Amino acid sequence: MDPTEIERLVEESIPDAEATLSRPRSPDQDHEDAHFAAVVVSPAFEGKSLVQQHQMVYDALDDHMTTDIHALEIKTYTPEEYAEYADSDAT
Repeated sequence: MDPTEIERLVEESIPDAEATLSRPRSPDQDHEDAHFAAVVVSPAFEGKSLVQQHQMVYDALDDHMTTDIHALEIKTYTPEEYAEYADSDAT
């Protein structure tokens, strides 16, 4: 599965989401690597626990989590949290 397809699924499912996907390790030469890392920013995460936020991402990917994606590292933020994270990361 292509990272841009995962981004599209998440962004279509979670209101006002911005998803950025990467492959945290080099693809295996014998088969397509299905390990991904996601950063998802959405105001829809406001007031939700981290578990609830991650469940929203899993729900967006539906059956792909059992068929096309072997592992998914997820980091979720509200826009405010992401702005603070970006500011602290820059220093």
